[in-house]
Amino acid sequence: MTSFIRSGFAAAFLLVAFAANALAAGVDVNATTTGLALRGYDPVSYFKAGDPQAGDINLTADYKGATYRFATKENQEAFQANPAKYAPQYGGFCAFGTAMGYKFDGDPHVWKIVEDKLYLNLSKAVSKRWNEDVPGYIKTANEKWQTIADKAPSDLQ
Repeated sequence: MTSFIRSGFAAAFLLVAFAANALAAGVDVNATTTGLALRGYDPVSYFKAGDPQAGDINLTADYKGATYRFATKENQEAFQANPAKYAPQYGGFCAFGTAMGYKFDGDPHVWKIVEDKLYLNLSKAVSKRWNEDVPGYIKTANEKWQTIADKAPSDLQ
């Protein structure tokens, strides 16, 4: 009976810990239900390797309530020194969607670095449209982000 009660407490503790982690990332960050940003891809790798690399579960850093993973210790340290430099714009939400006033998932494989900032888009088709006027869409998205950053994606539908 005692081990059953201990198991119940342990399960309840883990449930609370996972729920707290999932809720840690605010509505201004596109994270998985477990609080993982960029679906586990290393944000620094876009800048240093020129493509997204999967992060290591043992190399992490928290930023704005989300957990980022890194492919190397050097990338982790670079991020920790200046997370705003490497974190995707608009919290990792789709850049084109942000310009339209919405928060859509940003695909870590559909990306572009513009003036040393990382932007994600929902899909290749959306990215094609975004590429038609990148400076204009960035300007519009920056303006829209001021009013939608603190809103849940479902509140914008």
